[in-house]
Amino acid sequence: MDVAERDRRYVARAEPPDGVQVARSDGCFIFDHHGKKYIDFTAGWCVGNLGWGNDEVRAAIRAFDGPTYVHPDHLYRPWAELAEALAGIVPVKRAKCYRATGGSEAVEIALQVAMAATGRPGFVALEDCYHGNTLGPRSLAGDCDQHPNLLAHCHRVGPPLDERAAGRVERLLRGGTVAAFVMEPVVCNLGVLIPSKEFMTRVRAVCRETGTLFVADEVATGFGRMGKLFASEHFDLDPDVMCLAKAITAGYAPMGATVATEDVAKAAGVDFYSTYGWHPLSVAAALANLRFWGQHKVRILANVADQEENFRSRLTGMKFAEPASIRVMGLAIGVEFGDGSDYAAKLGDRCREAGLLVSTEEDNLLTMYPPLTIDREVARRGLDLLEGCA
Repeated sequence: MDVAERDRRYVARAEPPDGVQVARSDGCFIFDHHGKKYIDFTAGWCVGNLGWGNDEVRAAIRAFDGPTYVHPDHLYRPWAELAEALAGIVPVKRAKCYRATGGSEAVEIALQVAMAATGRPGFVALEDCYHGNTLGPRSLAGDCDQHPNLLAHCHRVGPPLDERAAGRVERLLRGGTVAAFVMEPVVCNLGVLIPSKEFMTRVRAVCRETGTLFVADEVATGFGRMGKLFASEHFDLDPDVMCLAKAITAGYAPMGATVATEDVAKAAGVDFYSTYGWHPLSVAAALANLRFWGQHKVRILANVADQEENFRSRLTGMKFAEPASIRVMGLAIGVEFGDGSDYAAKLGDRCREAGLLVSTEEDNLLTMYPPLTIDREVARRGLDLLEGCA
């Protein structure tokens, strides 16, 4: 029985896999079991921000000689070190960290903390948002057919995220039943949707006025993806709660974190029990990742800024078969075609055959999240492949 048949028979999937059987990865490249080389413009969907095979993180994992497991009730020095390190870099004032295994759990913790701290049951989020696969985050999205709204008083606001949308948020928050407004500061899951600064400023202000918490989901947008260490920094945003995961370990081990202000954490009084939250090996990877960022942040973000302009220039000059709306912030790139189009899905298939990996979550929406360490030559080759497939 080959791997495709074994996967079909035993692995639960909503859609069949794309056919790439991954054997290894290196830098900006993925290799399949036949040795075919793919340029990776996905980075595991914002996971491998430093590329695949970072020497420092790999060395930390190989050298790990700590405990196999630590019970959540015990003390563990690296937990305190990681919490302190995160508190020192996030735009959350007087930060306290909750341990989590990944992004979905980090958002679940944020929702529970918000309800406990405010004594309110409601939430406001964005239409068609995505914040994780568990029932709380699914409820934010409001997909009632597949995921009934299990959170009371959930409301959603649609794009464009401008002054008018901010007014809709304000009216919802004035009711006094909303625990938190939840969003990605730049919405990766809506094709790199970039809110206006007016929207962000006004919503943050009304959150303060109404005692509503601002929850910034930076699971995908954090750790340099948007050209700053966190996307919140583009808007001078100081969230009450921030959710982290994906690139927190550079992709070497599963981990998530929910970071809240000291006042919020104290008011919530929530002791969220996570059996595998901050597993010792994951913590070693995360600490090595943060050390690498501490040493190379300026260089990495300079490269992101250079590549941002490179991708924007190349994409705006490409002749796609259908009209395209192009959105770029840092190395998060969305190319959206008309409603009802399946052009992006077909383009993604052609790219994969040609040796380029891109993401097409919707038939009319193509997204790219290259490693932040990508160089000009690899970017050029990948964009040439994209243009040749268009």
